[in-house]
Amino acid sequence: MGNDRSGTGAETVSGPGYALLLAAGPAGKQRLMDAAAALPQLAAVPPAALLGTPGGASVVQLVDPADPQTVLTHLRTAAAHPGPVLVHLAGQLTLDAKQRLPHLALARTTPRTARYTALPWHWLAAELGRRPPGSTVVVADLVADETAWPPLRAAGPSGLAAGLTLYGTVAPAPSKREMATPEYSRALAGLLRGAAERPPLVLLHQRAALEAGLGSGPELLLDGAGPDEAYPAPDAAPGPDAAGWAGQTGPAGAARLAGAAGSAGAAGPVAVTPPSMPPGPPESFLSADPRPAPPSPRPPQPTHAPLPPPPRRAPVADPLAATHAAIFEAANSGRHSEAASMAAAWEQEALRTTGPRSDEAIHWLEVRADLSRIAGDPARACELWLAVADARLGNGEPVGHPEVEGAVDRAHHQWQFVQDRARASALAPPLMELRSRVPGRRPGALEAVRRRAELLRAPARTR
Repeated sequence: MGNDRSGTGAETVSGPGYALLLAAGPAGKQRLMDAAAALPQLAAVPPAALLGTPGGASVVQLVDPADPQTVLTHLRTAAAHPGPVLVHLAGQLTLDAKQRLPHLALARTTPRTARYTALPWHWLAAELGRRPPGSTVVVADLVADETAWPPLRAAGPSGLAAGLTLYGTVAPAPSKREMATPEYSRALAGLLRGAAERPPLVLLHQRAALEAGLGSGPELLLDGAGPDEAYPAPDAAPGPDAAGWAGQTGPAGAARLAGAAGSAGAAGPVAVTPPSMPPGPPESFLSADPRPAPPSPRPPQPTHAPLPPPPRRAPVADPLAATHAAIFEAANSGRHSEAASMAAAWEQEALRTTGPRSDEAIHWLEVRADLSRIAGDPARACELWLAVADARLGNGEPVGHPEVEGAVDRAHHQWQFVQDRARASALAPPLMELRSRVPGRRPGALEAVRRRAELLRAPARTR
């Protein structure tokens, strides 16, 4: 399924496709949509019909993820696929309380924690915007909570469509004690199951909206009319006057924003150059008195420079030495939640000020992995080290780089201590894939993963 800007359904990228079906929402009373109800019918659509690829397709379902990094890893896997890609999102949008940016709410998201526990929408655009034109489609079946709906309604579809070919619908939150249902997704799945050949996307979208009873209410219909230029990469730095998604996408806009950033000074106790970050939201998403983003807590580093020593051996000159010491003191004293919260807050600051692929963001991902090890959660530690390796490889670091090898080795080591068969089995395929690319210095590592994966697949013995 290509980008299909013309609505003809013609594809500019051939070969087997890849579909990521994501259903997410907060737990409890904060949930506004039964997002998971969208997946069974979509999963029943033949993969080739879902993507319009005669060569077939791989379909991955992700239900109620709790960590934005987990979703980011899946998005990067989709973005790296050489063939057509479809990303389907069902869930709810919210704004973070500080920067008023749109986020896709995840399982642990609350109004106060959206900035740390939800998926920033611009991550989606930044990752998928790197793909070749005509190769990617995003389908959204969303509701917007009371913080997100007013500015989104004012901005219109362009508030979300920057850099994306985006079809679907966004509706306001339902009345209290009611829960929205993914009618658009159900209608789309029904049309695809009943069609001998997938129709052009624009027609498919119009028919699905009609069958779902959309178009006459307050909801926004996303008709695939995204901008012609791709969303700038996260290292395109906007200045203080950035107009946002709707007007500053593409290389020309990025150049204007980078020029404005060059004259901006950094404030705070550490004198550093303002870090690069993804473009901001539409003006209608900004508060009347927006607070400036804080400066990066550490100086910029070369793109592929090795990380500084681990936190517990940090040199005196490291401006974060005291922070690292406090985090690991809490972890080693058994206050694991406190340590994890501090690390997550610093990681989110790095993600927002320097981007998800920056050295700073990867550093805090490594800190979180080590904290999971200390807390006795080898499965989580393995997952985070896999994310570190994936991020480093995505940055172009060679498979033989010590930091890449170290991340994969640590993921493998932690995986060996995962006792839960289901979690160990789920981690085996991504570990095996990375081990095939990064075999490491010790012979037989890949074969060791394969052997344990086979044992995990075998029926458990009963006494």
